Amino acid sequence: MTTGRRAALRERHHRAIVDAAAALMRETGGTSFSVDELAQRADVSRRTVFNHFESLDEIVITVCGDILGTVVDSFESHATTDADATMFDELAHALRATDLVTPIAYLTRVLGKTTDDELTPRHAALIGRAFTEVSGRMSAELLRRHPDADELDVRLLVGSLMSGALVVHGYWHQATGGADDDRSRQVWADLVERLLAAARTGYGAATGPAAPAARTGTPTGVPAPTSH
Repeated sequence: MTTGRRAALRERHHRAIVDAAAALMRETGGTSFSVDELAQRADVSRRTVFNHFESLDEIVITVCGDILGTVVDSFESHATTDADATMFDELAHALRATDLVTPIAYLTRVLGKTTDDELTPRHAALIGRAFTEVSGRMSAELLRRHPDADELDVRLLVGSLMSGALVVHGYWHQATGGADDDRSRQVWADLVERLLAAARTGYGAATGPAAPAARTGTPTGVPAPTSH
């Protein structure tokens, strides 16, 4: 087998495993499927699964990254037409224009919660890893669009915004329970605006309004999430 054919076969197997995991997550409403079930659905051997991924968690992270990757995919479809727009402006425009509530609500639901509506530590870590993966893809896309930009500056910019988005996810989840409805979308939009304002002007002097109240009706806003 030639090198090109081997590479194509490896890519096909990789894609089949990820697609099978995504399908099982949709069908079971969770991540409790076994490696054997995944291998059967992907039509590969158990050994092939572990040739591509170290664990089921690694596969779930990849699926989560693909789902959250909508923000990367939106770059072209929601590209700003402002010739004077900075890289920050481009990222801000993408975060505002992209429907992230649908994918994060789905991931919140499928990854599971404890009885007090907090994500389990394992699943919170999976979402965190997925955000990190998306940050890398976003940095690569910005560097492709701006080949003369300093790589460190790009990664610092993207990393700060995506880390902030992960914090926003925690507050959004506490305020909405991970719902996908109009109120949830408004809460997410308000939190994203606070993130962008803080990132643009600096965090030192930020006071701002209280965070959105949690579903329990706490009048002073949402307490700092403990699961991230």
